[in-house]
Amino acid sequence: MQGYIIDVKKVKDDDLIVTILTENHVYTCYRFYGARHSNINIGYKIDFELETNIKTSIPRLKDVIQLGFQWIFDTEKLYCWQRFIKLFYPHLKDVETIDDFYFNLLDKLVHEMIKQNPKRAICKNYLEILDYEGRLHTDFECFLCESKITKNFSLVRSFMPTHSSCSYSKKFDEKKIKELFLNKNLILFDDKEIEYLWNILLQGL
Repeated sequence: MQGYIIDVKKVKDDDLIVTILTENHVYTCYRFYGARHSNINIGYKIDFELETNIKTSIPRLKDVIQLGFQWIFDTEKLYCWQRFIKLFYPHLKDVETIDDFYFNLLDKLVHEMIKQNPKRAICKNYLEILDYEGRLHTDFECFLCESKITKNFSLVRSFMPTHSSCSYSKKFDEKKIKELFLNKNLILFDDKEIEYLWNILLQGL
């Protein structure tokens, strides 16, 4: 089967606990250390097998083959990708069975990042996650004062809309925020604004 590595933890003797997001499951498995093993890292897409053993509580990860991306050696894209993927582990913690939406979104994002700016592509796909999970607040009600936002639009964690005066944060043009939320389009945002959105995203999915 295939999946994306969303977490890696070292345990004794350089063995690893690896969490993998597949099409319909989130697996936590054990990887024994070995010089001949394929590299394991956050964000890698791998083909793998799981071996269950009645003596252990989690399956063993084996026969790992890394499935490379076209931009795998682009350090900026890989850095952004790994920071984004890392956010899935706390977001999906304690989840075992999952809809194929997340796996398919990552597959799509891998291809979009071939030609697109990584932060723009990731922020756009994050909006799709928010929409899918019912957390994209297109009613434009301030998260803090609970009144309608008609001017001084701002965003906080999880792209929650607020009045900039309520959250003491950056003010955005109304047209840009509505284009962002209603059409999931970042074309109106300049690079500095994308950087601002990126830093909000990094606070957590």
